[in-house]
Amino acid sequence: MSQTTTWNSQSAPAHDQTPEAEWWRSSTIYQVYPRSWVDSNGDGVGDLPGITSKLPYLRDLGVDALWISPFYRSPMADAGYDVADYRDIDPLFGSLSDADDLINRAHELDLRVIVDLVPNHSSDEHEWFKAALAAGPGSPERERYMFRDGKGENGEEPPNDWKAIFGGNAWTRVTDADGNPEQWYLHLFDPKQPDFNWNNEAVREEFLSILRFWLDRGVDGFRVDVAHSLVKADGLPDHSAHAKMAGLSDASHDNGGPMWDQDGVHEIYRAWREVLDSYNPVDADGYDSAGDRAMCAEAWVNPPERLARYVRPDEFHQAFNFAFLETPWRAADMRESIASSYASNDAVGAPTTWVLSNHDVVRHATRLALPIGEPRPNGIRAEDPQPDAALGLRRAKAATALELALPGGAYLYQGEELGLPEHTTMPDAARQDPTWARSGHTEAGRDGCRVPMPWVKDAPSFGFGSADAPWLPRPDVYGELAVDQQDGVASSTLEFYRRMLRERRARRLGEGALTWVDGPKDTVALVNSREGHEDLWCVTNFGADTTLPDGAVVVVRSDERDDLTLPTDVTVWFTRA
Repeated sequence: MSQTTTWNSQSAPAHDQTPEAEWWRSSTIYQVYPRSWVDSNGDGVGDLPGITSKLPYLRDLGVDALWISPFYRSPMADAGYDVADYRDIDPLFGSLSDADDLINRAHELDLRVIVDLVPNHSSDEHEWFKAALAAGPGSPERERYMFRDGKGENGEEPPNDWKAIFGGNAWTRVTDADGNPEQWYLHLFDPKQPDFNWNNEAVREEFLSILRFWLDRGVDGFRVDVAHSLVKADGLPDHSAHAKMAGLSDASHDNGGPMWDQDGVHEIYRAWREVLDSYNPVDADGYDSAGDRAMCAEAWVNPPERLARYVRPDEFHQAFNFAFLETPWRAADMRESIASSYASNDAVGAPTTWVLSNHDVVRHATRLALPIGEPRPNGIRAEDPQPDAALGLRRAKAATALELALPGGAYLYQGEELGLPEHTTMPDAARQDPTWARSGHTEAGRDGCRVPMPWVKDAPSFGFGSADAPWLPRPDVYGELAVDQQDGVASSTLEFYRRMLRERRARRLGEGALTWVDGPKDTVALVNSREGHEDLWCVTNFGADTTLPDGAVVVVRSDERDDLTLPTDVTVWFTRA
């Protein structure tokens, strides 16, 4: 039975629009995972020329910028997040000349380019780390990393009880030139990713130089990997007591342990912000905000008030809203997540930056079909219960429509505009994520969300490249979801995204003010208002079927109906006649 409601909006906006016009406050940014975008040379791995070749696709999709995951020189122990040289391109992806061509072509198409920066750790094949091993304990070279003496009579025990995110101990012991065991080094992720010592001035100066290197090449900003991890608590205290008290895993990203979210990180990012601000053009009126270089923090930090500290006016411009990504698919939870995010970020004058998928989490077209309220899994295997693909896509489209109706910035992950699901039946033998091995084959890891893009159904590798076997296998359904199968098809997920992004840009929804609406039970309803534009109403139904108000003029809806019915797991944008 349909429900009725007065559809009254609250008197005061829950989030006021900001007068500033900086592009990053309201932009839609698309993440490109380079090894899975387009393979231009037939080696089975995507590359920079491949990205450049498809930039018109992103322009036509309607995004404002692209964020490119790491392309630096690397032994690829963690798909490029183990950097051996921050000032060069790995030959797997191309060359510096290819990077320059990509940046220039993107700018010709009015697309900005954000590059990934990995400051917590380097590769163990970085020249600095090799020098640290050769120089020995107490040397300036070792002070650039987190080397410590072990515990026990002969230093045979790790310096503390910290666990690595990818599984196992967070410490590895090294040997001297004669093979004798000596100090241990810290790696919060993998042994091939030694952590920098950010109390060392040489490390700080090096990264200021790296920022300038890429800004000089024309990039528009940086996405900063695990931005909350650089500084560790003084004395590197054991973590087990804290984790046990909080009921959390020792390796949890956001449990406030001694390796996460230490106050000292903010001094580092204030220095970075000064560098970025120095590249912003100044005109006769004093400032041209359109040229802002920007930084986005990947910071798994709770509560929202702690995360908001990263986006104070002299630090990051954006921080991913992972609390929104992890919010259970329930109306009350979703509304509270949105409201608390705005309250925290508005307090420091920062935009809220929405995200639902990326290269580290199960794609939301699959994740949202999992039992509501259960912890987010780290990958799904063929032997696990298989999610309902139709339910997942239905909810994913509704969730994205809600996301893109919200004021602020938004990030999309490659392929979500095609409705790509997670590869949940990937053969275990094909897995490459270090989590799979380090967890003792108990966690599937992130490979399932990193499968190469399908461009053409009836082409080798679904149009990804000429190689028959790309670096990760694809599920058969990707052929049916390829770009050429959806392009121009009005009912397709691709055209749905294009409509949303077109309306979001035309109505300037990212710059709007949000007012909550008292809608039907189990709905999240809001009005996005901006001076000079017609109010846009948005409602997402998490409960029983209901109806839109009389006089509603539908602008976008996440299902294929053409009436005023509002079924469960559907979002509708509409205006009022």
